[in-house]
Amino acid sequence: MWKKMKNSFGTDDNIIWFHCASLGEFEQGRPLIEETRKRMPDHKILLTFFSPSGYELRKYYEGADCITYMPLDTRFNAWRFMRMIKPKIIFFIKYEYWYYFLRTAFKKSIPIYLVSAKFRSDQVFFKWYGTWYRNVLYFFNHIFVQDEGSRKLLKLLGIENVTITGDTRFDRVYQLSLRAVDYPYIKYFKGDAKIIVAGSTWEKDEQILIRYINESGPELKFILAPHEITEKKLIQIIEKIDQPVVRFTDSEKTGYPSAKVLIIDTIGHLSAIYRYGEIAYIGGGFGRGIHNILEAATYGLPVVFGPNHHKFLEAQNLIDKKAAFPVSGYVELKTVFDRLLSSEELLSRCSAFAKSYIESKLGATEKIVDHAVREYTAS
Repeated sequence: MWKKMKNSFGTDDNIIWFHCASLGEFEQGRPLIEETRKRMPDHKILLTFFSPSGYELRKYYEGADCITYMPLDTRFNAWRFMRMIKPKIIFFIKYEYWYYFLRTAFKKSIPIYLVSAKFRSDQVFFKWYGTWYRNVLYFFNHIFVQDEGSRKLLKLLGIENVTITGDTRFDRVYQLSLRAVDYPYIKYFKGDAKIIVAGSTWEKDEQILIRYINESGPELKFILAPHEITEKKLIQIIEKIDQPVVRFTDSEKTGYPSAKVLIIDTIGHLSAIYRYGEIAYIGGGFGRGIHNILEAATYGLPVVFGPNHHKFLEAQNLIDKKAAFPVSGYVELKTVFDRLLSSEELLSRCSAFAKSYIESKLGATEKIVDHAVREYTAS
């Protein structure tokens, strides 16, 4: 790790450092990285990850000059890192608070920005015993938050260097939709049918989805993208489906038009595949929390998900706008799907609500980079 960083940069390089915990935070930070690269082409970019799930999938990303793991948060590592890299600007994405690195950068007067942050009253910063954790927040030059609630919570701590810019994920999913890959064989599979796209599903999601699939009529088709795509898991899913199934990697493609269900057995295609659907089901809501609903909503798909969605601001916003529908079991799932599919007017209205919501939230990336560049050039 240290050798890689040393070999990637020269002593005279001006470096901007982006740190992401994992893949989700990278997707939030990616628009910032690319916009910063565009605005400051004479600077080099260091991208660090904490999680292997982020690093392994993005270690060949071409938007950064060096991609590596984050050194452990110790006093010595922070000192060594700052001495080697000498970053001009630092961006931490959403939920990253590395005490020694932040404190060392703060002492060296390096501007540090927390981006797309979201705060809740049940977080440790706002507890009576949270003094040590609160101190980390004072190291940031500026905190860009997603909503007014986060700004108010920070104000209670006396932190007012805060701007509501929204979430950079909106910019990212919108960018992806504009350059989405076309899949002719999925058009072949779709034909004249309506499609429900179920993305990032877990076992509890699949239990109710497969029951609905097995009971549905010929006018409806399904694209199922499980979160886990081991061969054992895929076989288990296929064996439970009583309808004709084809896999995305089927080299012959001959079964596509006659199949009822298309199983996505690869990684990296889901965000573009949502464009072929009329409704999206997003997995994870019967577990720790729902996966990315914005990738589907940007194409104007009404989204359906399980009950554990309360920590996700965009989910509540889309529910309020009648473009998202939480369900707690099969009966509610069937009711929502049947209602949307039985009324073209309702489906069209919900679709328009979803699309307009995404479009209303664009622009966070530009606001953040404007602020950072303005402060940097003025210093």
